[in-house]
Amino acid sequence: MDYAELPLPPELDGFVAAVWTMSAGGDGWIEHEAAPDGCIELIRRHSGRSVWREAQPPLFVTGLAQTTAKLAFSGDARFTAIKLWPWAWHALGGALCPGFADGWRAIAATDPLAALLPESGDPLPALVRAFASISLPPIAAVRTAATVEEITRATGLPHRSLQRLFARDFGMPPRSYLRLLRFRDALIEVQSSPEPLADAAAATGYADQAHMARDFRTLAGLPPREARARAKGPFV
Repeated sequence: MDYAELPLPPELDGFVAAVWTMSAGGDGWIEHEAAPDGCIELIRRHSGRSVWREAQPPLFVTGLAQTTAKLAFSGDARFTAIKLWPWAWHALGGALCPGFADGWRAIAATDPLAALLPESGDPLPALVRAFASISLPPIAAVRTAATVEEITRATGLPHRSLQRLFARDFGMPPRSYLRLLRFRDALIEVQSSPEPLADAAAATGYADQAHMARDFRTLAGLPPREARARAKGPFV
């Protein structure tokens, strides 16, 4: 698998978590699992075939997941994808996340969202234009929050109002979403840094290495050391 992430311009900070490309690069069918990371993914398949429970169309969006997604690609499959924070997806007119949690939906070629992922060329200019007139909502503070209390202070929302917002827009409690973000940071850290796993756990907000290992087994289906050896981006 050839996986890469494009450098993002500062205009997309807080809206787009990543723009990635991937070529399956094999013969026959290739199986992978994608770990949850708290993002909505708009994905265009340029060639080949892909399956998640059933065959997918050339353009689709995947919802918020709390478990790994078991995927299969034909060896000639090639993709470009945009990882959007949930509030950014909603700002673009996307459906509320609970409606397709742990699943995917087809995107029609005539849908305005399709223009964000052209069949060829750089998707970044269209993304910058799409968010040029959109302001980050207070809930975007969740990206840097360590606790639910920090989110309530940043948003000014009472705890019960925050719970209702997350149930409506995310389909999970704030604490569950924070767990996904902490795990996402840890998965990135163990891939990018040669430092001891205990240091990765401390750097990403875990109580200790054992705490991080439990989340890796639950959310990625493998221990951190194995993820370091074989994970490519979210693919484990």
